Amino acid sequence: MPRYWVIAPIDSQPADFFEKVWRFDIEKEVISIGWSQFGDVSGMSRDELAKVVAHHYPEKPQQTKGLITNMVWSFCHKIEPGDVVIARRGRKILAAVGTVREKAFYKAGKNPDVDHRLFLPVTWHQEPRDKDFGAVVFPMPTLAEIDETQYQSLVEGSGLEVAKSEDGETYENQAEFVLEKYLEEFIVSNFSGIFKGELEVYVDEDGNTGQQYTTDIGSIDILAEDRRNNSLVVIELKKGRPSDQVVGQIMRYMGWVKKNLALEDQKVRGLVICRGEDQRLSYALEMVDHVDIRYYKVSFSLTERP
Repeated sequence: MPRYWVIAPIDSQPADFFEKVWRFDIEKEVISIGWSQFGDVSGMSRDELAKVVAHHYPEKPQQTKGLITNMVWSFCHKIEPGDVVIARRGRKILAAVGTVREKAFYKAGKNPDVDHRLFLPVTWHQEPRDKDFGAVVFPMPTLAEIDETQYQSLVEGSGLEVAKSEDGETYENQAEFVLEKYLEEFIVSNFSGIFKGELEVYVDEDGNTGQQYTTDIGSIDILAEDRRNNSLVVIELKKGRPSDQVVGQIMRYMGWVKKNLALEDQKVRGLVICRGEDQRLSYALEMVDHVDIRYYKVSFSLTERP
């Protein structure tokens, strides 16, 4: 059975540079990744690769160094011929889908427009191409593995139809799940107004924003900062999930943020956003410190005249 991978050929901005690099990949039937400063890593062991990453990024958190190591190692050693690759343009657009022909190889100077040296031979399919979902559907890392259900949803559906997340969550209300995926986009786009300037979307030292912030235990819906009291805020939309699952997840994410991102003495709190009253969720949060709940309302109507 093939495995399914999502790969970003390069940052989506500036757009003209993305187009130049992506055009090369399409024409040469490859996809490539960066980190050329590591040299030829194709023959390194995993431990050797980890040491090289640590040498080049001594100031980065251990979680970031581990993520880079995993991505480069997967590109070189885990992706096999017959696997399927989705090339993404940013986190909302599927650029193309292809089938891997051969294992990855190292070659300096292959693409004159960008110093990428790790290449994966891929036969690109004619369809789908440039599929815009209008919402964040792809994970943040340069390279990530997805399951077959997620792949089918991205290629054949809306990208929002998967009834399981990366960590195996289940959903009580699929319509609410889809609605709140769009709500997440609305909240981030209007963040300052919604939170009255009290919170800001978190941006880490690598420039990654807090929307769908990737951790090694899943993706946080929105990670924010409260400048008033120097705290980090984990924001989760309920998305039709069972109440116990939501509480357990936000506590896990808060623990991860406390251990991996928070500065010494920096507080971490949580905020659950849901549609309408949920007694089970309210009761559960009564016994949880530092987690609040907020409710949203959606107004929609049709009229004969504007």
